[in-house]
Amino acid sequence: MAKDYYALLGVRRDAGQDEIKRAYRRLARELHPDVNPDPETQDKFKEITQAYEVLSDPDKRQMYDLGADPFASATTGAGGFGGFGAAGFPFSEFVDAVFGAAGQTAGRGPRSRSRRGRNATIRIELDLSECAFGATRELTVDTAVVCPTCSGEGTAPGTHPVTCDVCAGRGEISQVRRSFLGQVMTTSACPACGGFGTVLPRPCPECDGDGRVRTRRTMKVRIPAGVEDGTHIQLAGEGEIGPGGGPPGDLFLEVVQRPHAIFERQGDDLHCTLTIPMVAAALGATVSVESLDGPSDVDIRPGTQSGQVIPLYGLGVKHLSGNGRGDLVIHVTVETPSRLDAEQEKLLRELAKLRGEEAPPGKFQPGQQGFFSRLRDAFNGR
Repeated sequence: MAKDYYALLGVRRDAGQDEIKRAYRRLARELHPDVNPDPETQDKFKEITQAYEVLSDPDKRQMYDLGADPFASATTGAGGFGGFGAAGFPFSEFVDAVFGAAGQTAGRGPRSRSRRGRNATIRIELDLSECAFGATRELTVDTAVVCPTCSGEGTAPGTHPVTCDVCAGRGEISQVRRSFLGQVMTTSACPACGGFGTVLPRPCPECDGDGRVRTRRTMKVRIPAGVEDGTHIQLAGEGEIGPGGGPPGDLFLEVVQRPHAIFERQGDDLHCTLTIPMVAAALGATVSVESLDGPSDVDIRPGTQSGQVIPLYGLGVKHLSGNGRGDLVIHVTVETPSRLDAEQEKLLRELAKLRGEEAPPGKFQPGQQGFFSRLRDAFNGR
């Protein structure tokens, strides 16, 4: 490169437009012919003006940074842009010549009509028990399959693809064009055959040359145990057949777990709330509760408080990536009776008298134990 425009203006190569403008104005005030008529100074003024014209124009600056001087003469050689006159040469042609055309001269060859099909995703709703233990579902899928008439070839019965006359089967054509770099050979897809190298004299009447048709098919799918809401199950090769009878893509099942009337799922653990009478909480009892495995007995310890948790180990959801299951965690709520008959009220007052609770003072505490602390204590048997 003959001139360093950045050095002429005294700015860095990453200088912004405002910095370049300020540098030029400062130098122009010093070197302008009206201020300094010296011939050497006038040449310097022309140089900074030329530098500013290049660096202030984004396109010209980009060309300059790529190694070309927009003001170089036609005889400059490879270092400049031959023939870049006052009218300028389109920057798009420079990019096309350097990065597009030069990159295409190697030749790509004909494209195959057979291409891999697209992946497809469908949503499948499952109950909690199906997610926990797995299930087998029969799905109806609207998809693309190989055309039964042409077997994916895309041509009418009795015909076959023929070699393109324009590109002679290469799938591409080459052109020589003149640019500021001289003669450049560019290669592009053949417009007659679309880059395939062959043409279909008579496209298949059923698929119109695509080699596939849309239809509905039914398939059985095994849902593994342990899936949850948002899980994606990949079924390799069960997606759409590709154009030209190409290999199929994959089918993905997105699991949507329906809400359960009793249980709330957290990971592989299930949580539910059990409400028990006040007397049962005080004296203890055995209560039958529902689980995914059916009824299960739960022992309520005497003195159980509202908010305590009781874990039933191994009654949760099966682990998706291993053996074992999560737990069923029961949150206890003690129900205080709101209506008492005379006999019940009398008995409770006698109990309060015996326990010295006729006028209880109450107890104030700085805070209540959090849910996870209670859960930890329950698992530790406290």
